[in-house]
Amino acid sequence: MTSPEPESGLNRGELARYAGRVGERWPLERAVLGGARVADLHGAPEQRERGSEYVVVLVSGAFDGMPWLQRVYHAANLWDASEMGARADVHCYTPGELERKVVSLRVVREAVGSGVDLLAVQ
Repeated sequence: MTSPEPESGLNRGELARYAGRVGERWPLERAVLGGARVADLHGAPEQRERGSEYVVVLVSGAFDGMPWLQRVYHAANLWDASEMGARADVHCYTPGELERKVVSLRVVREAVGSGVDLLAVQ
């Protein structure tokens, strides 16, 4: 098991591997990591409702026509909770679905607005 990089507080190696595993199955247009641990890195106060430790938002046109639960099930099974220290709340959307979910779901809006770009993680 690898440890998180001290300067980031995130296991960037595992995040890059996760994005790679997902990208092998579906061509990703966007992949963002949010959640309580990312908020911690941005200086969120300790006294707050934490919510999910990790929130992953995956965007691919290849999700079109695939049932939402099937997408989420497969993408969530690719997440290595033992490497990351917690499970992830995974959201899988087509680009059009993402536009609607950013408006209607706070957790998705926050992840997309201030999360870590998983496609840029090395």
